[in-house]
Amino acid sequence: MDIPSVSGEEGEVGRFLASYLEGLGYRVELQEVEPGRSNVLARTGARPRVVLSTHMDTVPPFIPSHEDATHIRGRGACDAKGIIAAQLTAAARLREEGLEEFGLLFTVDEEMSSVGARAAAAHEMAGECEYLINGEPTENKLAVGSKGSLRLRLLTEGRAAHSAYPERGESAIEKLLDVLADLRACEWPRDEFFGETTCNIGTVKGGTRPNVIPAEAAAELQIRLVKPSGTIKEILEKLVGGRARVEYMSAAEPVRMLALEGFEREVVRFTTDIPYLSSWGTPLLLGPGSILDAHTDGERVSKQELEEAVELYMRLVKSLLKREGKDF
Repeated sequence: MDIPSVSGEEGEVGRFLASYLEGLGYRVELQEVEPGRSNVLARTGARPRVVLSTHMDTVPPFIPSHEDATHIRGRGACDAKGIIAAQLTAAARLREEGLEEFGLLFTVDEEMSSVGARAAAAHEMAGECEYLINGEPTENKLAVGSKGSLRLRLLTEGRAAHSAYPERGESAIEKLLDVLADLRACEWPRDEFFGETTCNIGTVKGGTRPNVIPAEAAAELQIRLVKPSGTIKEILEKLVGGRARVEYMSAAEPVRMLALEGFEREVVRFTTDIPYLSSWGTPLLLGPGSILDAHTDGERVSKQELEEAVELYMRLVKSLLKREGKDF
């Protein structure tokens, strides 16, 4: 946790994990995604039928770790460095019990556009994997579904003028506000399994000074999907009606995941690397900590949940190794 790894700056933490895993006797590969940024893949000498995976990057700002009797706090505590620690510990205990048919995958850039997962999708190790256990904060419940995500940018153009003579210009900001008002008023689709579509206006930018009619404006949005992205794009573009330029940045579809018996289950609202890792077999999602603590200044994870997660990851791996490819 005390190695800063905000998205785009994962190099040092990746090298640390690779060195640590090599010291434990794993066969380790650093898969370069971009210069200075690499996914970490590790395997034993056996076929990795089950892979434990999560991401190494965090949102800003970096917050050093600290702890009390019950919790570990700081950036990455639950999203997702605490999860890495739990998965590493589970893997060590599985090996102590003589189990070897598993691997590890730690990706870069999950918090932005999942370029690490996209790169990992083409890795040869994916072809050997039957089940992918992804880690995100689910309060140690087995997530059987996760919403998708559509990230986009809206851009409007106007004509600059002196603000004392607004009739001589066209305000790009006012054009953008009109579009955003319609999006806020939209009744987005619902789904019985995944829930409701939600639209977040994350950033709004435009103009140069208060005494100048703004010639340009832009907004970035993230829509949590419960229907295919194509359906939402169609609704969005109809609402925009040509009043703004739409630039799509990324799209991840809603995902249903394997529901094993004997685990508490839930459907989560957030998106993970899983939509980009379909080549890694049947997905599962589980991890310690609450998503409500992730991305906050008070990010934390309880020590008890970390210990429970180790046991749950071990149970999942053992259960999946007994399935003999029933999902294929």
